[in-house]
Amino acid sequence: MTNKFAKPVSTDLAPAPVGPYNQAVIAGEWLFCSGQIALNPTTGEMIAESDIETETRQVIKNLLGVLKAAGAQTTQVVKTTIYLTNLNDFSKVNSIYAEAFGNGISPARACVEVSALPKDAHIEIECIAFLG
Repeated sequence: MTNKFAKPVSTDLAPAPVGPYNQAVIAGEWLFCSGQIALNPTTGEMIAESDIETETRQVIKNLLGVLKAAGAQTTQVVKTTIYLTNLNDFSKVNSIYAEAFGNGISPARACVEVSALPKDAHIEIECIAFLG
């Protein structure tokens, strides 16, 4: 069944979905990006390094790949949500996040601690961008 209101986004620049969802969906002038964890886009496996800084950089790299595939840039991102398994990692994540999303008007954001993430990831980030 197709949805005339939504168009899926798919790219090799980010890992393939591990479930019944798309990397992102365009609905009108809005881009809804699924959460990204620190998966290697080629292998679909978690990256070997498990420190929060390395995971955060890979998550952002994956998210940037999805944005690029949709024809969007970080300056078009209007909302992000960060999920952390340890809120004590907030300052480390925030520094790396600012490198990608700290130019111009930064997106609105929520950051929450969760008990677990898929594949034992320590961080997941999702976003919404305006394409218009």
